[in-house]
Amino acid sequence: MHVDPLKDSSTIKKTEQRKRKPVVIAVINDACTGCAGSPACVDYCPIGNCMIWVQDEEHPPFGRIEVDGLLCIGCKLCISKGPEGAFLDGCPWDAIDMVSLKDYEADLGPMPY
Repeated sequence: MHVDPLKDSSTIKKTEQRKRKPVVIAVINDACTGCAGSPACVDYCPIGNCMIWVQDEEHPPFGRIEVDGLLCIGCKLCISKGPEGAFLDGCPWDAIDMVSLKDYEADLGPMPY
């Protein structure tokens, strides 16, 4: 079951890497395929548990990625070029949108930072 972090205060997490509110937040769009269980974006993210694999219960073993908006620092590493010599150039499905915090909060309400 997915818990909306904006409605359940028990899910609020703090990160020592956050120095201030991010300018942008990664948002996964409908194009996410979860990269067959081996998503590179999760490995690129410097914040543990920010990008989470969520299994599609109707179509196992498929799934998708979800981003914890309270943990995302807006670093854009999830959409950046992969490590030296990697074939990947960001998400191969263009499934990650960087959304301004202002627009994100306009849609979902203020973030409890």
